[in-house]
Amino acid sequence: MPSFVERIEELTLPVLAMRGTVPFPGLPINFEVTGEAATAAVKIASASNAYLFLVACSKPLAEHEEPSEEKLYRTGTVAKIKQMLRSPDGQIRLITEGLARANVVKYRKKDNFMEAELLCKHISVSARDVELRGEAYKNELIETLEDKVHLLPTGAEGLIEAANLISDPGELSDFIASTILIRIPDKQTVLECIDPFRRAEILLQLLKQETELMELEAGIRRRVNARMNRHQREYYLREQIKVIQEELGEGGADSDDYATRIREAKLPKDVEAKLLKENDKLSKIPYGSAEATVISNYLDTCLEIPWTKESKDRLQFKTVQKVLDADHSGLEKVKERIVEYIAAKQFSPALRNQIICLVGPPGVGKTSIASSIARAMNRKYVRISLGGVRDEADIRGHRKTYIGAMPGRIITAITQAGVNNPLILLDEIDKLTRDTHGDPTSALLEVLDAEQNKSFRDHFVELPFDLSDCVFIATANSLESIPRPLLDRMEIIELGIYTKREKIEIAKKHLIPKQFKRHGINQRMLKITDNALVELIDFYTREAGVRTLERKIATLCRKASKVFLDGEARKLIIDQKDVKTYLGTRKLLPEQIEEKDEIGTVNGLAYTEMGGTLLRVEIAILDGTGKIEATGSLGDVITESAKVAVSYVRSVAQKYGIPSDFYKTKDIHIHFPEGATPKDGPSAGVTMVTALISALTGKPVRRDIAMTGEVSLRGKALAIGGLKEKTMAAYTAGVKTVFIPYDNERDIEELDPLVRENITIIPCKHVEEILANALVDTKVDAQSEQESLSKVFVPAVAPSAGRVRASQTQEG
Repeated sequence: MPSFVERIEELTLPVLAMRGTVPFPGLPINFEVTGEAATAAVKIASASNAYLFLVACSKPLAEHEEPSEEKLYRTGTVAKIKQMLRSPDGQIRLITEGLARANVVKYRKKDNFMEAELLCKHISVSARDVELRGEAYKNELIETLEDKVHLLPTGAEGLIEAANLISDPGELSDFIASTILIRIPDKQTVLECIDPFRRAEILLQLLKQETELMELEAGIRRRVNARMNRHQREYYLREQIKVIQEELGEGGADSDDYATRIREAKLPKDVEAKLLKENDKLSKIPYGSAEATVISNYLDTCLEIPWTKESKDRLQFKTVQKVLDADHSGLEKVKERIVEYIAAKQFSPALRNQIICLVGPPGVGKTSIASSIARAMNRKYVRISLGGVRDEADIRGHRKTYIGAMPGRIITAITQAGVNNPLILLDEIDKLTRDTHGDPTSALLEVLDAEQNKSFRDHFVELPFDLSDCVFIATANSLESIPRPLLDRMEIIELGIYTKREKIEIAKKHLIPKQFKRHGINQRMLKITDNALVELIDFYTREAGVRTLERKIATLCRKASKVFLDGEARKLIIDQKDVKTYLGTRKLLPEQIEEKDEIGTVNGLAYTEMGGTLLRVEIAILDGTGKIEATGSLGDVITESAKVAVSYVRSVAQKYGIPSDFYKTKDIHIHFPEGATPKDGPSAGVTMVTALISALTGKPVRRDIAMTGEVSLRGKALAIGGLKEKTMAAYTAGVKTVFIPYDNERDIEELDPLVRENITIIPCKHVEEILANALVDTKVDAQSEQESLSKVFVPAVAPSAGRVRASQTQEG
């Protein structure tokens, strides 16, 4: 049988939503009325019977949000207004008393407030049930409350005394739930339970759960407080130490500042752990000691390194191409390589380890193209000059315990860039030296190794740093002085000399505008014609690049500035004839072929750091005892080529009518003019053979031909390098035909178009093919000689505008 009597009454009352609290029957409720709907509901209730329906919000409401039906519970409390107070600013405060529970049948919007149709429930419990069962529930609730009271805030002991005065288990449950429970859903669960004994059971379960939660929170709070107390105590002691040290004039090591900076820097975990460990050491060391200075310097340096900060690449390869083309004319191989890298990175964003070495003579733009590449890729640019570096510590850094220790150049460059993925230019890598302090090239092996630089360790930093996302570009004038292991780690791109056409284009697009800007001159004031540029290139500069040309243009700008200031002219046009007026007589004599065919004199071709040059070979045959003398500042390789040439001529002497004992009865003097210029390299063999046979047979050599190539003991023409530069020198000197080794035929397409249009290129497999067309038969006139040449050679490519004129010998 039921232990209580339930009486139901139908009511319609204004609704007042309660924010953050649950109203219970039998308990006074004191709150402030906010919102238009609540104010209207209070006015309606005050004007009638002073009854309101108080219901809690099931969902949080914004500060000025009016409650809707969906955000209100369906069970609340019918309450009566006991007192209504108005503050001077118009706010309403109510004191109400809960009367009974009520379930909502229907919410209804009315004017500017909400009302509800309710089923109000009044509960009556028999005195017998209260005496028998109620006493047991009361005792259990009081006991649970006493176990929990030590977890409650100070002053909660009075709750137990108040609870002991309530005998009804339902009323006691409502009292404890309203004062002890914290969560709104838990209070609402108690409110929705009609059966007072069942309500007590639910409350006991909730109290037990909440007690466990509060005990856990109390334990956490105790541990936090203990830790805070310990830290406060340590802080207090440290502050005392600082004050004492300041009084003694020693100051104090501020490790707290370092700890804050380390944690805010968002460093990798291993780096953060290492720096915090060093900071702990610093906190225990007296300020001013040598070790404290070392650790402070170490922490400052490590915190400046951009461990995690990086720049974002520009991945639109067409935009990169435009930037490179705008900054530099020529250098197509370098531009193509960078554009390919950008295109590949679009497919694979994780593509890393780009290590390129630009090799070429001075002044061809190796350093400046690196800066343009960085700008095109949107990367930070930093340059490391390696010329004269002889200490391994310059690359890897010094141990931090040494006096004056500092990081190496790599980590310093990363710090200067401010990001961990800059473009780093290793300038003049071929100028590295070594001494007793170690070999810097060996230290660079780790930097430039794609498999090792993921964890590069600087001796000063002592922590691995990832260099794999950096783009390394090295520059060198020559590969000969670079160790093979280091060379193997780089992708080599060779930059040749600029042709005359390229120099004119560079001067017009870059050098002249640059110098005009530097000297405050505009194009309306000064004009340098193309003919004037040709005059500068041919007779005032001799270089692979354009540095001297730029200096000459700067000189013209200075001369023009003086003319403008003197009032001699307001506008100046410098043409070919005017260059001599401003720069004096021509500084260089042009290389020209001889005026007539000569015996024992042959036009060879050579490659130098300044570009290609006409290397004339002269041979004199003298009566003697078979001595061979070579002069002209020759190196070992070219001296050996001379011996090979003599040996080959001995082997074919009978074929060309040369006495077989000439090597016993004649002295041979081989001379390369311009003795002040060192000469070496395997490309003058065929030239010396031709000159020897010409001198021994007395037959002249055609003056309008040139040749290049090494020769074997069997007379084979061996491949050479620098063909582009050599053929350009031949064209400048007025040569009409150039003989090259057959293996270099593949290089013809890379020659300058001007050369291909004006010079006949003849690939030859054997030196006899050169001799057959280079020696002039004195019994045959020039016309028959030309007819003979046309019969011997068949053009490989038909002569036409813009195409190569190359010929090769007929086989058989």
